[in-house]
Amino acid sequence: MKLHQLKYVHEVAQQGLNISAAAVALHTSQPGVSKQIQLLEEELGLQIFLRNGKRLVGITEPGQQILTLAAQVMFDMQNIKRVGDEFTRVESGTLTIATTHTQARYKLPMAVQQFIQMFPNVKLTIHQGNPSQVTAQVASGEADIGIATESIALDERLLCLPCYEWNRCLVMPQGHDLMNERTITLEKISAYPLITYDFAFTGSTLVSKVFHDAGVEPNIVLTAIDADVIKTYVNLGLGVGLIANMAYDEKRDQPLHSVDCSHLFPNSTTYLGFRKDAFLRGYMLSFMQLLSPQVNQKSIEEALKGSS
Repeated sequence: MKLHQLKYVHEVAQQGLNISAAAVALHTSQPGVSKQIQLLEEELGLQIFLRNGKRLVGITEPGQQILTLAAQVMFDMQNIKRVGDEFTRVESGTLTIATTHTQARYKLPMAVQQFIQMFPNVKLTIHQGNPSQVTAQVASGEADIGIATESIALDERLLCLPCYEWNRCLVMPQGHDLMNERTITLEKISAYPLITYDFAFTGSTLVSKVFHDAGVEPNIVLTAIDADVIKTYVNLGLGVGLIANMAYDEKRDQPLHSVDCSHLFPNSTTYLGFRKDAFLRGYMLSFMQLLSPQVNQKSIEEALKGSS
């Protein structure tokens, strides 16, 4: 059994069982990948992949276990390389962030700008998705750090540290009837068409729970993953929008009026999450500190002890 054979089967699985795509990603030939997988299967005395002719169509039960172990080997190899790079190439490398649209659009720009100025030789990549997708990308090693609300903190494979808290506001066209209300209630919100985040996205599960627990049914006419999209349709008069406070800017969103709703909903916490077994480069810790200054090596070590 050779390391590159594990690398090949891992990449084939990552590429959806497409050997040609795996060969391109590995900078080698398709016959070479097929041959090494075959040699590994012969050595183990079992099939890792199910086949229909020459085409891979599935993964066998023992293959699933082998791929899980191979993924861990690849992650450990990445850790070893990071240790070497940390002491020989301190200010160069890669950093992949997985986050939701709200965080990427409204909370990360300043930290990203500062980070690029501090570490110009680090290649930074940002992946966007819903909290479940963010969690999966970090857990699989596809992303180094995840920044999201709610579900990311539930995955036991990840160490999650609180980054900041936020709440919500209603946005509406100038002159809307709700502007004349002294106190906004769930019942008053439900009297109007509501545009808000897709329930798979940031903080929406908590919002739906608050309405449900109060026995109030909101009149949701449109959901979106992007606060800018929500504000666009509010501007068109299709309803009022429920968005994160951070997504409203008085100058930029001047046609709209904002009303704070933090008295209706509990604060949501955005977390920084990363794999517990990951070796963090110095610049990765620096990026986290730009978002949450209280994060440091000591706080991470204490959190790791607590989680174990």
